[in-house]
Amino acid sequence: MSEQRDKKKIMLELLLFIPNMVALLIGLLRDERVSQADKAILAGVIMYVIVPLDIIPDFIPFIGQVDDAYLLAISILRLLNRADRRVVMDHWRGERDIKELVESIARMAEFFLPKPIKNVLRGRIEPKSRLSIMAEAPVAAK
Repeated sequence: MSEQRDKKKIMLELLLFIPNMVALLIGLLRDERVSQADKAILAGVIMYVIVPLDIIPDFIPFIGQVDDAYLLAISILRLLNRADRRVVMDHWRGERDIKELVESIARMAEFFLPKPIKNVLRGRIEPKSRLSIMAEAPVAAK
């Protein structure tokens, strides 16, 4: 129970970065260096975050925002893996390293999200062939 309380505290702190992430996404949508495919994904993520009716409705305290944070994190990680890091850094206003931040958010959110919901959200970002590779990959021992 203590582990869950600790992770919840960390996740709440990370959720405070959502406004910076939304500003980042809007900046990337306007940037000519970002591909049209990546812009389409980013626009979809922004709509997902804005619309209160999604996989876990936003009116459910805490967990209603965790799915939004998770989707933001994995979409930014996807962009960081596909684009020049400078493109993302030109629009990031946060103090923490963006890659470290989104990896932390994804890890914390995965702790709270049920596996079927994680799979649905990942499916919105990654093609099915990539999902099966990710699902089959061994988990590193901690």
